[in-house]
Amino acid sequence: MANSSSKPIELEIVTPDRGVVHEEVEEISTPGKEGYLGILPGHAPLLSELQPGELTYKKSGQNHYLAINGGFAEVLPYRVIILTHAAELSNEVDRERAEKARERAEKRLARFNDSTVNFQRARAALARAVTRLHVSDRTP
Repeated sequence: MANSSSKPIELEIVTPDRGVVHEEVEEISTPGKEGYLGILPGHAPLLSELQPGELTYKKSGQNHYLAINGGFAEVLPYRVIILTHAAELSNEVDRERAEKARERAEKRLARFNDSTVNFQRARAALARAVTRLHVSDRTP
């Protein structure tokens, strides 16, 4: 019988449109609402709200990167399910689109005297665009 540390974690990442990842992995790091969660095999069960950010998982010793847009994580000892509004693997990010989104958000934030600008939405849009660009830089 294998020891618990050698048993992989089944990782499933799902958006409303598609299944993005369904793999056996060694470890996961995901952006929880209060900070990043590091998940190894045998982790205690938990439910966590996720914030937009970079999700990383390791498979066969190699790191894989995704940009996720919030959601929820269900963590069981050997299975993690991520339900997110949107997820992009590093090689799926459209850099030109992400750059334009970053520029639009920065322009909205620069209009600090404009009462029609929703600054909370603009900051969130900027964070998503920056995360997507950062993840796309990690394409192997």
